[in-house]
Amino acid sequence: MLWEMFLTLHVAERLDQDMGGILTTICNHSFHCSCISKWTDSSCPVCRYCQQQPEKSICIVCQTSENLWICVLCGFVGCGRYKGGHAIQHWKETQHCYSLELDTQRVWDYVGDNYVHRLIQSKTDGKLVELNSPNVHAYDGCGGCDCADSGVSEALLNSKVEAIVNEYNELLATQLENQNLFFGTLLEEVEEETEREISKAVKKAIAQKLQKFQAKLDRCIKEKKFLDDLNENLVKNQEIWKAKILEIEEREKMALKIKDDKIQHLEEQLRDLMVSLEAGNTVEQLCISNELKDEAFLPILVESSSGKSSKGGKKANNQRKN
Repeated sequence: MLWEMFLTLHVAERLDQDMGGILTTICNHSFHCSCISKWTDSSCPVCRYCQQQPEKSICIVCQTSENLWICVLCGFVGCGRYKGGHAIQHWKETQHCYSLELDTQRVWDYVGDNYVHRLIQSKTDGKLVELNSPNVHAYDGCGGCDCADSGVSEALLNSKVEAIVNEYNELLATQLENQNLFFGTLLEEVEEETEREISKAVKKAIAQKLQKFQAKLDRCIKEKKFLDDLNENLVKNQEIWKAKILEIEEREKMALKIKDDKIQHLEEQLRDLMVSLEAGNTVEQLCISNELKDEAFLPILVESSSGKSSKGGKKANNQRKN
């Protein structure tokens, strides 16, 4: 920055935790770093305003040149409440409550709604005197401020300057505290808004996930119902096939029983037939034995003939047996 040629950095006492350093010029004018960083010129703002003939000031908003006020903290130039009211609008937006009237060089306090009177203590006699407003229309050849009382000594001037610096520092401290509260409130509002946005985004994300899970649950329920119906049909078919298998087994058992009964009946018939055949053979043998007994009492001729016939009978019996 161009301030390096004539500025020295003076670190003041901390007014609050968020306050930075204070820049003090060689002309004993102090400025807050955040405010002076916006000043692009290489000269001191206060000295330039007091020592040089300023250009025609206009309202930054409406460009009017009547009833102008300048903010003591940031240098904003706006018109008064009887014009466009941009100066008071600046106070409402930034809470910079002290504004300097360019025509009368008086400071207005928007909070107290009155002019601020500056009383300083003289180092010569210790009396409280009111600081005279500088005459902006009267300048000497070297560009310095024209003193209203030529008899004021250099000591009184130094005391006034020191008092102005002290008062400005106190004013700056008060304004910084107010600004701290103001921007702290804004920060809280931003944090609350951020929390609301985050909460809204989280609720939206949860709702979307819940919707997805609900759709998945509906699909699972539908699939489960389909599987339950399929299982029920399979169970019914299983019972039907079990009944059919039992019926087939009973049918096979009945058929096997009928077959066994038939076999048993045939075996009984065969046994009866064998018994009948054996009984017939026994009867034939008895008949043959009886005939042989009868033939034993016949004459020898008859015996011979009967012998032949008996042989023929034996052959017949043998043929029967065969």
